[in-house]
Amino acid sequence: MKKLIASGSLALICLASASAALATDLSGSVGTTDDGSMVYRLGTQFDFADSWLQSDSGKLSGYWDAGYTYWESGHGSAGNNSVSFAPVFVYEFAGQSVRPVIEAGIGVALFSSSKVDGNKLGQTFQFEDRLGFGLRFSGQEVGVRAIHYSNAGLNDPNDGVESYSLYYRTAL
Repeated sequence: MKKLIASGSLALICLASASAALATDLSGSVGTTDDGSMVYRLGTQFDFADSWLQSDSGKLSGYWDAGYTYWESGHGSAGNNSVSFAPVFVYEFAGQSVRPVIEAGIGVALFSSSKVDGNKLGQTFQFEDRLGFGLRFSGQEVGVRAIHYSNAGLNDPNDGVESYSLYYRTAL
């Protein structure tokens, strides 16, 4: 577990250090699990080079997301840590100073333990599904996001776990 935390922290520090040269964004979120325990996430995002379906109403684009999440436990067990990586597709509606966005993505995550807040994940490798809604303005974004983790039936049990959070993202 200590190796996973150290590796995840080192990876995020390296990504954050390189972010100025790579024109990436940093994000943070605070939320809760479906069982009511707190979740804290730090991430870095690298925008896709292209966008598609550009029109007067908006455009489709996306980003690569790498993150570290700390999962508090509310059921007497130890907290958990996870690192994740996902491509995320974003539809950005047209607007002047404020633009609504919808995001969706599927990625992978590695947890330090196969138990999160009483949920038995079956293994530490998980898939990450996300859906979010937000507002972009002046190089920043705020919004809400739901993320579901599951092993997709690769191992039993497969309780999965969800987090619901408020997030903030800023361009560097």
